[in-house]
Amino acid sequence: MELQFEGDDLKSVLNRLRRAQGQISGVIKMIEEGRDCEDVVTQLAAASRALDRAGFAIIATGLQQCLTDAEKGDRNGETTEQMKARLEKLFLSLA
Repeated sequence: MELQFEGDDLKSVLNRLRRAQGQISGVIKMIEEGRDCEDVVTQLAAASRALDRAGFAIIATGLQQCLTDAEKGDRNGETTEQMKARLEKLFLSLA
């Protein structure tokens, strides 16, 4: 399944990933500076949430595209059950 992001979807996912990237850089710097453990963990949790949200946005886009493809009958030889199993596996990988 090839994901195709456009417009606001692409911008949203990229923004979330860039936010996570910045937060991870911040965590590294905080550790190097010997900052307080609670501050480091709080920043790390924020980075984790940003990555999770980006992942869920990617999966949501994939689901939407799969449904559209299924309606058009364009499944690349994949049955509905195979598609469902593959998407469920992707979703659970973020859980």
